[in-house]
Amino acid sequence: VVRRHLLQRYEHQPFISCLAGFYSCRWKRYQRKRTEPGKCCCKTRECVFFPLLVGAFCFSLVFLYMWSEAKNDYNNFDWYNYGNLGFWFLWSLVLLIVAAILFMYISLLLVLAMCLLAEGQQLYLHWSHKIGTFLVLGFSITALFILSVLWGDQWKTVRLSFQITAPYLHIGAITVMVLLSWPVALHAIRTDKKVVQVIIVGPYLAILLFLFLIPLGMYSPCIRETGTLGPKPTLIGHRGAPMLAPENTEMSFQKTIEHGGVGLETDVTISYDGVPFLMHDSTLRRTTNIEEVYPNDTTQNAALFSWDTLQELNAGTWFLKDKPFSCMGSLSRADQNWAMNQSIYKLSNFLRLADSQNKLVIFDLYRPPEKHPYRNSWINRTLEVILNESGIRPHLVLWLENDMRSFVQSVAPGFQQTMGSKAPVEDLLMDNIVKLNLAYTEMSSEDIRKYAEANITTNLYVVNEPWLFSLAWCSGAHSVTTNAVHTLKNLSQPLFLMTPQQYNIMWILTDLTSVLLISLIFAL
Repeated sequence: VVRRHLLQRYEHQPFISCLAGFYSCRWKRYQRKRTEPGKCCCKTRECVFFPLLVGAFCFSLVFLYMWSEAKNDYNNFDWYNYGNLGFWFLWSLVLLIVAAILFMYISLLLVLAMCLLAEGQQLYLHWSHKIGTFLVLGFSITALFILSVLWGDQWKTVRLSFQITAPYLHIGAITVMVLLSWPVALHAIRTDKKVVQVIIVGPYLAILLFLFLIPLGMYSPCIRETGTLGPKPTLIGHRGAPMLAPENTEMSFQKTIEHGGVGLETDVTISYDGVPFLMHDSTLRRTTNIEEVYPNDTTQNAALFSWDTLQELNAGTWFLKDKPFSCMGSLSRADQNWAMNQSIYKLSNFLRLADSQNKLVIFDLYRPPEKHPYRNSWINRTLEVILNESGIRPHLVLWLENDMRSFVQSVAPGFQQTMGSKAPVEDLLMDNIVKLNLAYTEMSSEDIRKYAEANITTNLYVVNEPWLFSLAWCSGAHSVTTNAVHTLKNLSQPLFLMTPQQYNIMWILTDLTSVLLISLIFAL
């Protein structure tokens, strides 16, 4: 009878068997030990390793959050790797998948550990999981360090993202603290030493208090009174609509017009015989078939080719082969055929298209390399095309190039002078600047409002993600340059928008509910 009773007790712990099996590879009951009252939850070696497990979780969480919020700039990351590796691949997506898998793995280990502690079991992490923990910790720290060195501006994106996600992160963090209250209370009650109780409960309460007070220091332009939200920013197609068509081609700009963009952005290079054309990269390798037509000239600067040579190249087949954006949809058969027949676009044709559709144009103008015939007359040649060959109405041109700005104003007073960096309002007005073209990382609702009071509008680039567009909208931006005209046009209001009263109610209810639940758990 006694033996049968023991067997029954042994068979009544399948949950603990699974927890210990996955965490420690100890599937048998005799392999496990319960934590004795007043004793530590694990041996000294495990006590030293457990903080490493928590650290791996924290670093992997930071990296996953940072990289998921960097999605707006994945194309820039892939373009950077293309320049170094010589072939196109969606490394950004691979890195996101790896980060997600590592975070889920380390999170599972931490959840198993918390469950074992709640059941009063001693912790023993299997050696294979310890190796895995070290790998996750090493990978996360290394990745964060490399990205900080090579792409430090991404931390500015993370800070901006908090203006949208902070309320939800706050609720999530409070929820985690409520769940952790059970194992914390259990081990605090089981110990018979006041010092140990303080060591267990003290840090927990300190973190909880910190989370309760975080909203006091939070700022978001999307928390505002009803009726104070400005108009939706207008959309300027970045190199056209590069998620729908090959960048800087006629098809790409036609797609922007089709989806309601008010402006077209591009990059202008001048051929060796003086024909301005549209090309972003310094070489033709990424966006043309030059490797097939002129395999020995793939690394040569695009400005060193004649226009007749450039016309021989196809500027669309690469788009169908490389699929430069991870979120690209499938093209119709007609669009695929259209894309396959795209060629390098002349500036004059681009300007005529914009004028015929009454669209603004803004472009980066690249100075030709040394020994180029138009090295010192690149601005003059571009002005000739704009003023004499294209026929575009001057007010549609947002002139961005800062060199020889006074000369440009004298020969083309109708251009809308645009500056690519912040400056004192007085200096901007002195130079007749009417628009600022700023990287989205420089977004500031205060600065935008200050410039708007002086009748200087603000355009932010490159804004692709709905959350970032929502933040630009709440900040008062007048327009954004985007790769995703076709998706941002559908937003009827910011993704996150609430009044201060609504936010205060959400904050107070979250804190009060968590205090009540945690108090009940400690009382029980």
